[in-house]
Amino acid sequence: MTAGFSSEFLWGVAFAANQAEGAYDADGKGLSQADVVPFARPGDYVELHTLMSPTPERIARAAATSDTAEYPKRRGSHFYDRWEEDVELFAELGVRALRMSIAWTRIFPNGDDDEPNEAGLAFYERLFRRLQERGITPVVTLSHYEMPLHLVTAYGGWVDRRVIGLFERYAETVMRRYRGLVTYWLTFNEINTTVIEPYTGGGVVDDGSPDRTQRAYQALHHQFVASALVTARAREIDPAFRVGCMLARMLHYPATSDPADVQQAQHDNDMNLLHTDVQVRGAYPGIVRRYWRENGIEVAMAADDERILAENTVDFLSFSYYMTLVSAVEPEKYGATGGNLFSTVKNPHLETSEWGWHLDPIGLRIALTDLWTRYQVPLFIVENGLGATDRVEPDGTIADEYRIDYLRRHLLQVREAVADGVELLGYTAWGGIDIVSASTSQMEKRYGVIHVDLDDQGAGTADRTRKQSFFWYRDLIASDGATLDR
Repeated sequence: MTAGFSSEFLWGVAFAANQAEGAYDADGKGLSQADVVPFARPGDYVELHTLMSPTPERIARAAATSDTAEYPKRRGSHFYDRWEEDVELFAELGVRALRMSIAWTRIFPNGDDDEPNEAGLAFYERLFRRLQERGITPVVTLSHYEMPLHLVTAYGGWVDRRVIGLFERYAETVMRRYRGLVTYWLTFNEINTTVIEPYTGGGVVDDGSPDRTQRAYQALHHQFVASALVTARAREIDPAFRVGCMLARMLHYPATSDPADVQQAQHDNDMNLLHTDVQVRGAYPGIVRRYWRENGIEVAMAADDERILAENTVDFLSFSYYMTLVSAVEPEKYGATGGNLFSTVKNPHLETSEWGWHLDPIGLRIALTDLWTRYQVPLFIVENGLGATDRVEPDGTIADEYRIDYLRRHLLQVREAVADGVELLGYTAWGGIDIVSASTSQMEKRYGVIHVDLDDQGAGTADRTRKQSFFWYRDLIASDGATLDR
């Protein structure tokens, strides 16, 4: 069988600034919402939503300390200080794309500053120029779970419509600065997280009030409008820009063939895809409007909002894929398994990872086919990978065959989807280098093909080591996927 991937396919790796960069207070950077999310100690995972949804009091305490052990995203993987070394490793790996994010707080430390921070702008310019020299295409997310903390505490996050204009100014600033260096832009990472985990996705603080869902949907609407306005502005700045949305694809299977379970799965899938309906099709679907009516949710919209959404749809749809979920009208009948921000009915046909995630390569093909059939726009898998505990052998090697197996099985299904006619721009494996986990803030939950010598407390040299998966992925990229059959 042929490889199924063209020579233009964007093979790559991916990570987020708040999980990789560190240097949280260097060169004028301000505090972000991620900088006050604490480490989830073993045994605390059942309290994960609480840890990721800090109260105003907890935010105030965190902002007053410089502790990088309790708040690991402040140190990340030291990418800010070691980016040149990492880019050389990425070039050796042979990647054609690096999906990454810009830290908003490096550009506008408080979010509403009068002028941008030149040191932050210069850092990313150096990075993008080096990537260009190495033949690596940056795929840049503008907002990846790290809005300025000042906008959270002083504005209430994305609930405040004023944040739209502040985001527009930030986006225009970086798009104008990096014209000619960046072509692919994503507006919001996993935008559906705003209704799942409102603080993480939208900077909506858990202040104990009962209207948090109402505020989450209001924040989400403002993000939709901001994304559409930034898409319009991008096309004015450079017609060569390609702007995409980004969804955490949560594919739901019915627990049984009972029509009620099938309908529940359909509902859950449609509620996940409402986000791409708005950004790709340009309008809210009826299912969410009904949900708002039946739950007493009133989303305030300006007179032009619906026109703005309709006229400024995205060029492509990107998404993350880690696991599938199961829907049932009576979920209590079944056991549950874990996940990043959610738990789900246990699927007896699937194995799970160390962290309770369903391992479902075929589900990725199903997701690709469904998205292509529904939208008929280019797709881009910008996150897919296995979080696992790696062991460094006495000779310094890391034999992560389980990660190779995970990537191979998923990419075989990707190839099948491409053979079926799905238009796929690329695949960027999460996370290239080991990074601080988005949910638990661990280092020991490792995703990279490059090991970073740091533990959960931040101890270690931060030295980089190529894992066995590094060499496997390097050969795969060089062959345009042909080595999947070996």
